[in-house]
Amino acid sequence: MAAAIQTINQFLVSGQYHSILALIKGLRNGIVYGAKVRFPHALVMTFLFKSDSFRNKLITILQATYTHSKNLGLFVLSYKTLTTIMQYVQTQKYQPQSFIAAFCAGYLIFGRYNKVNEQINLYLLSRIIYGLAQLAVKKGYIPKPKKDAFPMFAALVWGIVLWLFEHEKDTLQPSLRSSMTYLYTDSNKWHDLKDFIIHNKP
Repeated sequence: MAAAIQTINQFLVSGQYHSILALIKGLRNGIVYGAKVRFPHALVMTFLFKSDSFRNKLITILQATYTHSKNLGLFVLSYKTLTTIMQYVQTQKYQPQSFIAAFCAGYLIFGRYNKVNEQINLYLLSRIIYGLAQLAVKKGYIPKPKKDAFPMFAALVWGIVLWLFEHEKDTLQPSLRSSMTYLYTDSNKWHDLKDFIIHNKP
């Protein structure tokens, strides 16, 4: 057994078939990372906010974890496969390759609507908006703020989301709308001490 493991280790560090092995490692990392991120999130959110039997809650958690893990693993595999093919054909790396590969893989894998894909896409949207703003400053397209811009960023985010909630509620994503209803609408209603402090609703 030890000899077999040593042979495998020697093969892995030999540099042979590095591109193929990188695809396998990418698939592995996508699956593991997806499970690490989704399982605790699904566990907490399901047991805090979902009213159902223990068995159904467990199924919900495992389904969400499986979907996230599978999709992220397949995306990494697809992205790395496409970029490897393009680099092989074009003999070197170009900036558009990463966008084209991710565009195609994203369309095929994260373009299918489900709650997990929606959450992942929305998460990335907020990050790329922030990143593009940083890039615009870095490239000189917009001037670098003379003062800390974070307070204004926070003010705009909260101002817009509460305006949408109060006046265009149907445009918000359902889980966000539900959370904001709990915070801002349900807190206007109570009947006695029980649903004032102990429970949200009687």
